[in-house]
Amino acid sequence: MRFLQNNGHKVFPINPVCAGQTINQETVLKTIEEVPVPVDMVDIFRRSEHAGEAVDEAIKVNAKTVWMQLDVIDVAAADRAKQAGLDVIMDRCPVIEYRRLGMV
Repeated sequence: MRFLQNNGHKVFPINPVCAGQTINQETVLKTIEEVPVPVDMVDIFRRSEHAGEAVDEAIKVNAKTVWMQLDVIDVAAADRAKQAGLDVIMDRCPVIEYRRLGMV
């Protein structure tokens, strides 16, 4: 989260268990639907068996991209997101990709 913030991204942490707490100066929200602005990317840090729920929320809010972190793989959820018009990145880390592409 801090890496994305330090590289110019506005991040809204989502975690129903921690809703209302603060992480890196941002209030944790309960659901993606609570994000007060249009969502560019949903970055999923959940176990693969729970990734589909986050993907479905991303589709519901018309996010542009779904990003599943390293070892987060849900082909069926990825297919749903693609069919809904979202870009999908799976089993990758933004930090690694930023560095690989020379963006930092």
